[in-house]
Amino acid sequence: MVEKQVILHNASGLHARPAAEFVKEASKFASDIRVLQGDAEWNAKSIMALLTGGISAGDEITIRAEGADEQQAIDTLIALLASFEEQDGAQ
Repeated sequence: MVEKQVILHNASGLHARPAAEFVKEASKFASDIRVLQGDAEWNAKSIMALLTGGISAGDEITIRAEGADEQQAIDTLIALLASFEEQDGAQ
């Protein structure tokens, strides 16, 4: 199992568009991937789960992956979250 904490810096948080991109990327991996915040935990491959989480800008979340491609999954998803911040900065 691999996990990494990250603070979400994009201005709009994990709303519909970024959540959909996140789920699309997470679904490419065989590993079980979860997003955690405090006591809450959501399936990273479920758009409905992530949207109900209400993850906002400035929130600290943990991405956890368990499986054969866990490290690649974590690295890819952390990079994706960082790209959301860059997209916000470009607007």
